[in-house]
Amino acid sequence: MIIRIITALVLFPPVIYLIGWAPEWLFLLALVATVELGLYEYFEISRQAGLQGIPTLGYAAGALVCLAQAAELRRPGALVIVILVLLLGAALALLWASDLKQYLGALATTLFGVLYVALALSCVVPLRFSDPATGRGPIFLLFLVIWAGDIVAYLVGRSVGRRLLWPRISPKKTVEGAIGGFAGSLLVAWAYAHYFWQTSDSKTVILLACLVAVAGQIGDFVESAMKRGANLKDSGTILPGHGGLLDRIDSLLFGAPALWLALAIKDLWPL
Repeated sequence: MIIRIITALVLFPPVIYLIGWAPEWLFLLALVATVELGLYEYFEISRQAGLQGIPTLGYAAGALVCLAQAAELRRPGALVIVILVLLLGAALALLWASDLKQYLGALATTLFGVLYVALALSCVVPLRFSDPATGRGPIFLLFLVIWAGDIVAYLVGRSVGRRLLWPRISPKKTVEGAIGGFAGSLLVAWAYAHYFWQTSDSKTVILLACLVAVAGQIGDFVESAMKRGANLKDSGTILPGHGGLLDRIDSLLFGAPALWLALAIKDLWPL
């Protein structure tokens, strides 16, 4: 527990700076590094589950997706290049597959990893930089909702959690923890909208927080299912007291695209 807290305190200041005030080049550099490490852990989980991917293709495509998201802000349509590259990768994978019986499985494992880690996490780029005037609003909402949900769910689950939520996938998560985490996310979102992000309507912020909180909990279960299928407790050991990087960003992998999509279509909502 002490190691877990120390790790969080050490990482908190640089992460806050990166998501809120870092220049775009540094933000992208940190994003690419995070994606590459996340893909490394994903391929390790896949290997333990008996699925052989093509890591080199995945790493190259993952970095390209991040750069394409940044290019999309200036030249709409840049993400189409990613589709072309992935199709080219499908062809290049033929050179890797000595046994064609492995080709489809390896390609599917690799492409899913690119979508699951790289494309999902790269949604933080438009959240942060699509509107320079209000970019910190959505990105901080995303992280605050996810962090509050994780922390409160952990504390409530440890203190009063009794009923297991989905023991086949995550044997320690409880109904009480999930409810507490959701409530914590909404409370933090309300405080953020009321005291800090005052340029946005509070009702809209709460609705966005609900979406992110639910998506984040789903993302947590998805990553847990992958680990259980591979008979692993953690995705890695890079973060003392926390496990692997994917263990820390699994909620973001669902929360970030959910928030991006919601903001993209929010003008259609009858609010």
